[in-house]
Amino acid sequence: MSGSSPPQGHPIYGLDRHKRLVRDMEREHNWTAVEEHLRRLSRLRPDNTLSDSNNENSDTQGADISSEEDTTHYTGSDAADHELSVDVTDGASSPNQTTAGIPALSSDEDKRYCWVCFATDEDDATASWVKPCHCRGTTKWVHQGCIQRWVDEKQKGRAGTRVVCPQCNTEYIIVYPNMGPLVVILDKIDGVIFRVCPFIAASIVVGSIYWTAVTYGAVTVMQVVGHKDGLTMMEQADPLVLLVGLPTIPIMLVLGKMLRWEDQALSLLRRHACKVPILRHFLPSSYSDEDRTQSQEIPPMSDPVSATRVLCGALLLPTIASICGKIFFESISSNFQRTLLGGVAFLSIKGAFKIYHKQQRYVRQCQRRIMDYTDTNVAIYRRQRNAENQTEN
Repeated sequence: MSGSSPPQGHPIYGLDRHKRLVRDMEREHNWTAVEEHLRRLSRLRPDNTLSDSNNENSDTQGADISSEEDTTHYTGSDAADHELSVDVTDGASSPNQTTAGIPALSSDEDKRYCWVCFATDEDDATASWVKPCHCRGTTKWVHQGCIQRWVDEKQKGRAGTRVVCPQCNTEYIIVYPNMGPLVVILDKIDGVIFRVCPFIAASIVVGSIYWTAVTYGAVTVMQVVGHKDGLTMMEQADPLVLLVGLPTIPIMLVLGKMLRWEDQALSLLRRHACKVPILRHFLPSSYSDEDRTQSQEIPPMSDPVSATRVLCGALLLPTIASICGKIFFESISSNFQRTLLGGVAFLSIKGAFKIYHKQQRYVRQCQRRIMDYTDTNVAIYRRQRNAENQTEN
């Protein structure tokens, strides 16, 4: 097993893992492959000298390989044998091994992906592609049809609206074909109408509100003064005064409704309730030191303003005042005085009840306590809630 190659068909022996001499079938196969490769080279090269030198070099290299394998422990694994058969071909490393070991560059980088529908060139070879912005990578390309639909969604029917890329904020270059002067004129007219319509709609709404206020003011005048006297007064008045004065009536009523005089009256009564004995019955605990100390720890109660409640109360006030005047002041002959006194009576009665209700809510807020979570307290709380629900139903 030394310097020269074994003759063809001669068995080759080697050492196994237990240092025993065994026949190496794999090496015999490798030598057969080497000899076959050398014969091919001799047929391809006409120069016999070069062929002989190659054969000598192959024999020498094969002998060196054989000697190295004799001194190496034979492991018997298939993976090592396969590597040996690949490395040894013609007594030297094949130049094709280096190029085969390097992975070929993938062509995935050259593929185009649509960031709208996620399709590629393989899915639709006839689709038209476009690069509308500065994006790179998977958002670089997009179908022309897909980007058209996306632009339509953003423009919402307004052709002149600018559209930008959602990633790099680059404005898309949208070019429209020339459709002639008539289309340009129609587009201008459509744009002017689109801009003017909001102002026209706002004017219509304001005009409707104004004439509604004028009508409401006229009805209120006839209701307060009297139907005949009201018509006579409006016929004799200056039209400019009517156009300015009549819509002022509902505005003043709404502003008056927003004035919360009950809160100021309640604050005044709380400070001076201890001086008037009769007020102790209507404002209980308003002068108690214990409740006063407790109330200092409680934030003031919020009383939000309801716009619909203010509007309805203000517009219904003349009608309610007229009804109260007929009920409580029927003996008064003047319709205006009777309605005025009826309105004052209604506001006074309503204010008294509202002050009393707010004070009771304030007292209830001051006297509230957070109880321990025990079975007894839970049972009492549930019975109380059930009783309140039954009362509401």
